[in-house]
Amino acid sequence: MAKSRAQRKAERRAREAEARAKGEQTESQAQHDTQVPKSGDVAEIEAIEAGIGAGAREQDLETPDTPKKLSSKEEKRRQKQAEKATKAEQKKREEQQLAKRQKQAKSERQRGGVIAFLASCVAELKRVQWPDRDTLLQATAVVLVFCLVAAIYLGVADLAVNWLVQRIL
Repeated sequence: MAKSRAQRKAERRAREAEARAKGEQTESQAQHDTQVPKSGDVAEIEAIEAGIGAGAREQDLETPDTPKKLSSKEEKRRQKQAEKATKAEQKKREEQQLAKRQKQAKSERQRGGVIAFLASCVAELKRVQWPDRDTLLQATAVVLVFCLVAAIYLGVADLAVNWLVQRIL
């Protein structure tokens, strides 16, 4: 017979009480002892605060990897530089794409109207994702079944309306 959660919990507590009585460490205590109580960042901040509380200057307590605080003007200037660099990169990409399109359009304009149309049709057909055989058969079956259902529905509706009109007249 399966034990309930309360029964399992009671058995675990009894085992822990026996282990405590014998002076052994229980599973939950061992797991608790291996848990990290706080992160390194929190410990570092607490150590700095304790040092400041003891009278040390904040500059003396900083570690070498502490990030330097920037003034708001410097931070804004760096943000603007980053935005300018992003915009310049985007503008460069757009110009490259535009040049590429113009080159393609120029090569297509050199041909005659009909030949250019046929060339663009071939280029468009190359981009088409053609269905495989199974997908084609499935789509065809769906269309035929839908046409059959629509024909039956319209035929029955026609017969009903025709019968109703004959009775009225």
